[in-house]
Amino acid sequence: MQTEERYVIGIDSSTQSVKAVAWTRDGTPRAEGRAPHIISTPHPLKAEQNAEDWWSAAATALTALSGKIDPDKVDGIAISNQRETMVLLDAKRQPLAPATLWLDRRAHAVVHPFAEEIGRERIHAISGKPVDVIPCVYRLKHLRETDPDMLDKAAQILSVHDFLVQKLTGNAAASWTSADPFGIFDIEKKAWSRDILDPLGIPVHKLPPVHRPGTEVGAITEEAASLTGLKAGTPVYAGGGDGQCASLGVGAIGPGLAYLNLGTAVVGGAWSPTPELSRYWRTLTSPSGEGYLLESCQRAGAYFINWLLDTFAGGRSDARIFERLEAEARALPVGSGGVMASTYLLGCMDPHWDEQARAAFVGLGPEAGMGHLYRASMEAITLEFVRSLAEMRASGARVDRIYVIGGGAGSPLWLQMVADASGLPVIRSLSNEASALGAGMSAAVGAGWYAGFRNAVDGMSRLAEEVAPDAAAFADWQALSARQGSIHPALAATRA
Repeated sequence: MQTEERYVIGIDSSTQSVKAVAWTRDGTPRAEGRAPHIISTPHPLKAEQNAEDWWSAAATALTALSGKIDPDKVDGIAISNQRETMVLLDAKRQPLAPATLWLDRRAHAVVHPFAEEIGRERIHAISGKPVDVIPCVYRLKHLRETDPDMLDKAAQILSVHDFLVQKLTGNAAASWTSADPFGIFDIEKKAWSRDILDPLGIPVHKLPPVHRPGTEVGAITEEAASLTGLKAGTPVYAGGGDGQCASLGVGAIGPGLAYLNLGTAVVGGAWSPTPELSRYWRTLTSPSGEGYLLESCQRAGAYFINWLLDTFAGGRSDARIFERLEAEARALPVGSGGVMASTYLLGCMDPHWDEQARAAFVGLGPEAGMGHLYRASMEAITLEFVRSLAEMRASGARVDRIYVIGGGAGSPLWLQMVADASGLPVIRSLSNEASALGAGMSAAVGAGWYAGFRNAVDGMSRLAEEVAPDAAAFADWQALSARQGSIHPALAATRA
């Protein structure tokens, strides 16, 4: 007897758009709705959005989705959110100012003084985050120094997840993984950190209650139902940060698996049972609620390659340019004929945590062409991840295979590079909307479809081909890594 098909909805509210996807029990994306987000950059150091636009975009996406499925068959909803993005609301739940994004660097001047005030090692140990401009904690310190009245007037300090939950259910709620990226969350105690908040003069009651992923945090209100086409009373479950949700979407929530998202930013990591700390990664709470994620991040991942083509190769209007460059790059040996790249176009997070880091090509000769630059860029991005992964494994994280997602996963050459450089098999995930799928899995666990997150992963994740490493190439990659990894220190020494 065939059972009635039912759905969970994963909402991925990312930097540039919101996607709402209805997932079936076996992880099939049955229908979706999308809407764009607008980023405002009123100053080179500022990146902002109107928080109300998060909601209008989400409502548009959900309305489109609900028109393609029966809302009565939706068993739950969860949200994946762009991380390190926050908004301050007044007592009437209206934004006091534009929301600040993870791209925002206005707080750069207070980062190191505040870290010294708390203690660099202490703030790293509490939050899991090395000292860097991205976590919201430094924007809060910036506000304390530049606009204390607004900070004191704020009744709520919310992430995108928390804000959208409030719009859907009437009350804000955070998950461990939406709270974690703020840099004011104790990743071991799973609570907002008074040790960090008190020096900022921020009472805990301004922050939303935090919940384990998959916990029911409310239900769709009549008002939200009228704006989205969803059924009033539909449960909403705690989801969380998009990076953690993506790792859940590909199944990297236990020993053995690493994940790599070859997207605009290149993000990768591995699961750890304990909150290991290092300059090679950020330590995050796991989307399953069990253990931790050790996550490396390159701000300019595929963004760097797109910039290279747009700036020096005539742009990407001809889709065949990637096919031509892939062919040229494939014909070159490991090391790109002596050409090496540093891809720190937007500064460097791990392992150097250097906001002033910049990009460079070295080793250019008269024979060097765009194929050399293209391959050298891919090699640099690959090796940055592989070096972090090696440190994760040295810390005790067990990794025997890598699941790859993102636009770069469509490049057979790049997949082979990752396999050869790491010495590990690489499996391409079919879950291209991995963050939305991870949110869907959170809803599926909350709704009782599965007994736990591991069961949800087994039932809902989907994989494509496996790429085996070429053992004969491993030594060449190791030698290249030592050379390529020396570029940043050499360039840093030339700065005034």
